[in-house]
Amino acid sequence: MATESRSGLLLKIIIPVAIGIGVVVWLFGREFNIDTLRAIKLTPTAAAGLALAFVALFGRDFGLAWRFRSLSDMRLSWKSSAKVTMLCEFTSAITPTSVGGSALSMVFMNREGIKLGRATAITLTTLMLDEGFFLLFCPLLFLFISPERLFGFAQGAAAHDLQVLFWVVYGVISLIAIVLYIGIFRSPRTIAAVLSKIFSLPILRRWKKSIDELNESLMTTSAELRGKSLRWWAAPVAATIVSWLSRFAVVNALMFAFIPEADQITVLGRQFIVWALLTFTPTPGGSGVSEMLFKTYYADIVFGPMLMVLAIVWRIFTYYVYLLIGICMIPTFIKKK
Repeated sequence: MATESRSGLLLKIIIPVAIGIGVVVWLFGREFNIDTLRAIKLTPTAAAGLALAFVALFGRDFGLAWRFRSLSDMRLSWKSSAKVTMLCEFTSAITPTSVGGSALSMVFMNREGIKLGRATAITLTTLMLDEGFFLLFCPLLFLFISPERLFGFAQGAAAHDLQVLFWVVYGVISLIAIVLYIGIFRSPRTIAAVLSKIFSLPILRRWKKSIDELNESLMTTSAELRGKSLRWWAAPVAATIVSWLSRFAVVNALMFAFIPEADQITVLGRQFIVWALLTFTPTPGGSGVSEMLFKTYYADIVFGPMLMVLAIVWRIFTYYVYLLIGICMIPTFIKKK
């Protein structure tokens, strides 16, 4: 049984890595220029930028661990919170991004001593906080950055299509955030009844059992969280903001390292759009899609092979590092069942 689990896990690791490497090789093959690569030097500015990227990487994981710890009312230690965070990031790296590691966070928390009902409540709450961040951050973003700066790299129909795609994704994210908010804080029974009705339709009936389980989880979550004070919510909300802004800031740090003249506000804004689109990519960990989105959204800021070099470094910081950590952690997890 353990051998089968390890074989399946190895396959789930190989597939996204192969997709990502394949896309990078294809893009390099089209744009490779050895002279550009030779011109890259590790200057003091580049070293400082890479150091800042490591700080942003730490900020991302610190925010996630802080959120798990605060939502558990400190029942999770910092060590356990960090372990759950890394396992979630690893499972996000080997599953489609629309599923992600958060779907298994309740299992990981249960292994760290949190009762399954409470772990389910925490999982749904983290999902609501993440979707809520995107819901609220977007208006602030467009308040300070014009659509021309965010989508100005494309012209004509392409620019229009990219904007339409983003707003469709943003609409879905907003809907999920609103449904979770109503389900947790306002009227969980109403949401449960509506979902149950929808998934009673013949075309959706195959997921009815899963929706019934989700409805039970909503009830549990609502009972757990409706009485919490605003002061209690301050920590998980702050942790969510720290984690997401740190995630975006990795590219800001890399741009500072190698393209110091880049407009950092535009770079940050486009990262928000890239991560929003990655929410619903079908490939494991967004492999292939991530590299293409990076190339698309920063092609007017970074030119030639340097664009793909930065894309690879960005993926190392935001993806491959979690694959490596997970490979080290998962065998022990499987062995202990």
